[in-house]
Amino acid sequence: MDKIADESGAAVAAATEDGRVWHAGKLPPMPIRKLPEAPQAVHILGPAIILVALGVGLGETYLWPRLVIVFGPEIRWLFLVGVSLQAVVMLEMARYAMATGESIFFGAARVAKPLMWFFFLVAILVYIWPGHISAGSEAFEQITGIPWQLSASVALLLVGALFTVFNKIYNVIEGLLAFLVGVLVIGSAIVGAIVGSLSDLGAVLLGLVRFDTGLPAEAFTAQWFPLIVGAMAFAGPSGMQQMWYTLWLRDKGAGMGTYIPQVRGLLHAGEEETIPDSGSMFDTDDPDEMRKWKGWRQWVYYDALLLFWGITMLVTVIFTVMALNAARISPDAKAKLLGDDRDAALAAMSEAFASGGAALGVIFYLFIAIVGWKASIGLFDAFARGQSDMTYYFMPGAKRFKMAHLYSMYLWGVIVFGILILNFGPADGPTAILDVLAFLSTFVMGAYCLTLAAVNNKNLPKKIRPHPVITGILVLGGIMYLGMLFYSILAYGVADLG
Repeated sequence: MDKIADESGAAVAAATEDGRVWHAGKLPPMPIRKLPEAPQAVHILGPAIILVALGVGLGETYLWPRLVIVFGPEIRWLFLVGVSLQAVVMLEMARYAMATGESIFFGAARVAKPLMWFFFLVAILVYIWPGHISAGSEAFEQITGIPWQLSASVALLLVGALFTVFNKIYNVIEGLLAFLVGVLVIGSAIVGAIVGSLSDLGAVLLGLVRFDTGLPAEAFTAQWFPLIVGAMAFAGPSGMQQMWYTLWLRDKGAGMGTYIPQVRGLLHAGEEETIPDSGSMFDTDDPDEMRKWKGWRQWVYYDALLLFWGITMLVTVIFTVMALNAARISPDAKAKLLGDDRDAALAAMSEAFASGGAALGVIFYLFIAIVGWKASIGLFDAFARGQSDMTYYFMPGAKRFKMAHLYSMYLWGVIVFGILILNFGPADGPTAILDVLAFLSTFVMGAYCLTLAAVNNKNLPKKIRPHPVITGILVLGGIMYLGMLFYSILAYGVADLG
């Protein structure tokens, strides 16, 4: 699918000929241009489907079901809080990206460049490790017998080849991940209906609104509190995934993103259009422009609430019901879910489902393989996309290269590193730094909530800034993530959140 709105070169020139600009920070000002019309049909797929593909991972399929078995369905209200906060963050990321066409990284640099460089370094530290694809390939090995290192390495090479050969990379990402998410949602719903029970479903749904229960005393221990902190962070997308959403919105052509060329595969670098030095801004004093802005906000609300919030909630409810059923029919599955061996727990769940038919056990492993693979496809694209964006705009001399060259450099760099680690080292990274990586992943979520609040209130015109209540939610969200994280470290000396 091409960009939602495609303005001609003549239209761009006409939009900027009066020389008006919007100043934000000390970086190049944004030229005032016409905001394109928002799409009318709510069924148009948005980048939320990519965020769903990244967000629905082992947190939703393993960590949250495990916590429900330990503490009961009443703890599910924490998931509702976490995923709802993530929906607010998503809408605010979209506010900046659609209003300017810039990534949140560019927006952070307008506030203070060290903020952007912090996220640049964290991305390298956290996202070069091929943990997701190794988990998916381990599940695939249970089905096929193919060594997980081999299937993971081949999958990485295929991802690199796809993103090198195809012209507009976003179109490939959106179509492929929409298909995988569809298979996961429909397939898991069918299996959940077969193996689950209405009583389990009712208990899980009721637990979502049991705010009166609070946290049980057993949760405040070194064994469980860090996992609860991690579960809150992993309720939906974790780490920097929300920040990368601004780049997918731009490539979709949402709002002012229509004026920024899409990222192309390396073989199509010669077709890359001229990339402007900054984003753009529309005239917020023009009633017709504000009408179009409201249309874009309605479109992204659909993207955030139905696609992101709805699908994420649906999948984790299904997997929680499946885990409750597995724990009830298999004492071994319950014991392993209560333990800390993820692979053993997933194997026990598969065996429990196999009691209802061998195919169900195989299908469960297939779901876990899809969870790992789809996350890896999105993460490798996101990492390369984010790093190349920051490099192009803020690293001296980088503009001598095309964006496609920088994207491919980061993409193939992380792929080659991943293959080496998969075959010769621990896929999740050296054990000595795992706690640091877990800490950074959650820390960055608190940091981006606070950064986002500053970016949208300092860089945007008053008429399109967030309501003070929304800003308050972002600030409280940042304090919540950071507060729970540091409490976990200070009270229990633990930062292992997964």
